Formats: sequence, C-alpha cells, structure tokens
Amino acid sequence: MEILDQSIAAEVADKLLEIQAIRLQPEKPFTWASGWKSPIYCDNRLSLSFPEVRNLIRDHLVKSISHFFQEVEAIAGVATAGIPQGALIANELGLPFIYVRSKPKGHGMENMIEGKVTPGQKVVVVEDLVSTGGSSLKAAEDLKNAGFEVLGMVAIFSYGFDVAAKNFADAGIKLVCLSHYDALLPMAVKKKYITPETLQSLEEWRKDPGGWKQ
Repeated sequence: MEILDQSIAAEVADKLLEIQAIRLQPEKPFTWASGWKSPIYCDNRLSLSFPEVRNLIRDHLVKSISHFFQEVEAIAGVATAGIPQGALIANELGLPFIYVRSKPKGHGMENMIEGKVTPGQKVVVVEDLVSTGGSSLKAAEDLKNAGFEVLGMVAIFSYGFDVAAKNFADAGIKLVCLSHYDALLPMAVKKKYITPETLQSLEEWRKDPGGWKQ
C-alpha cells in the first residue's frame, strides 16, 4: 500500500472521525460479517452527506490518481460504495466511468460491468474501504477478464492488514490509499476519541483481528 502524503492521511482520518464515518468502540466491539470482533467500524459512505468532506476526499483521490497512474483512461467504481466517489472522480478528470457489480445482473443483459466495455483501456479502480482485499481484487479480476488493463486501485481507507498487502502483491495490483489505521490511531488519541490506555488494545487488534480479545 502507498499513500500520497502523511499529512493527507492524518487530515482524512480526522475528518472521518469527525463525521463518525469511523467509530472506535474497544469496550463494546462490533461484529463483522466474518465473525471477527472489531473495535472499529468504518462506513465511508457517510462522507457523501457532508459536501466539504466529500469534496476533500474526491480532490485527494484525483491527486493520487494523477500522481501514481498518469496513463489512466477510465475510472471503475466497485459496487456499491465505490460507485459515487468513482463517478465524482471520473467527472473531475473528464474520463469515462464504469462500475463493477459483485455478481452479474439477474435480468436483461446480465452485465457484470456497467458502462461501455473497451478492451485494452487503462483503468483505475476506486474503492471506499480495503480490509482483506478480497472483494476489491475480485472486481479488478473481472475488469481484466473483460479486457481492461488495470493500472491499480485507490481507496479512501485501509486497515493495513498484512493479509491485504499479500493479496494485492500476489495479484500484482498497486494499492494507493488516502488514509490508514496507523494514521488514524494518533489522531484518535489527539482528538480524545480514545484514551492512551485503550491505544494498546487497538494496536493489538490490527496485528491479530481474528484472535483479538477486548
């Protein structure tokens, strides 16, 4: 995983905490679909309801794409949360936009990819959140199977799991994130969303989310 700038990572983490797109509850953990107990819950779709934050994220994602993926010819959003930011980015860059479904549409053309499919077109994938990377990389693979050249992926936030780093490396996909877990924790302490005493528990969760005990 790469980032554009550490100050941007801190700024985005601050804004996501401020609007409660990221919530930290080590004393009352959330349960993920995987069954993992987690002290953090991230829903970056909330940023869409806050124009200042929405535009901040859009602008930094545009800068990231322009810096890391200069050959980009189209933007692809991952359904569903990657669609709105992807469309905003494509509009800002003046590029075609498509999006990738999690499974083919069950009627009509039964499309997996919505929008004009142009084999050979160089595309950057937009995600809102990366955990293990499974669903994100499936979208990238679907784009490759349709004939696109996937330059890489940008996301708003990543938990920074080792398994995600391995999965992206194995797939040969560059991942660029605006912010990440290591930028979040210092900001959360600074803004008093958590206490220094709970910091260790949050650090331990990231190291072993499956075996973490509150």
